[in-house]
Amino acid sequence: MHISEGVLSLYPLTIGAVGAVVGIAAGLKKMEIDEVPRVGIVSAALFVSSLIHINIGPASVHLLLNGIGGLLLGMKLFPAYLVALFLQVLLFQFGGLAVLGVNICTMAISGLVGGRLGRCVIISGKPSWLGGAVAGGIGVVLATLFTALALAFSGEVFLITAKLVLIAHIPVVILESLIGAFIASFIYKMMPSLLGVDEK
Repeated sequence: MHISEGVLSLYPLTIGAVGAVVGIAAGLKKMEIDEVPRVGIVSAALFVSSLIHINIGPASVHLLLNGIGGLLLGMKLFPAYLVALFLQVLLFQFGGLAVLGVNICTMAISGLVGGRLGRCVIISGKPSWLGGAVAGGIGVVLATLFTALALAFSGEVFLITAKLVLIAHIPVVILESLIGAFIASFIYKMMPSLLGVDEK
């Protein structure tokens, strides 16, 4: 769900840049040296998941995996997205450097919220698949809303595109919920500590 270069006005660009810097700094501060491989693996998954995409005006539809990334990384999702999105700009010209901050914020903040909600579900004793489904679905819903808001704040000409982005991501919400449920169930069986659950 990349927003293309030259689309947004200065207001959302500034907010996105500041938010990204703060989020990345907070994520790096929380990152321990032994967590770097996990952050790298999630970053690689985020990078690969969006290579197959469908363009819709100035945005695109593809798998995000931001909710499950937030479930596994928390605030460290910000630096993971920095690497993934920067490489996409550099190698494939997806998005752009000017909108990098906005794209990081729309993906990472929504993934962080979805991940926190999913973790709360799991810690409360509900099935791990439900927590994964919540993380995956909420991550996409919020990312879509944030992207639509960024477009809407950039002028009335983008209101139709913002609505189209919202509608186009309904199937992605369902798919990401299913993927999140599967991944969370698998991780719960193999290494539940990654989901905030003590290993038995």
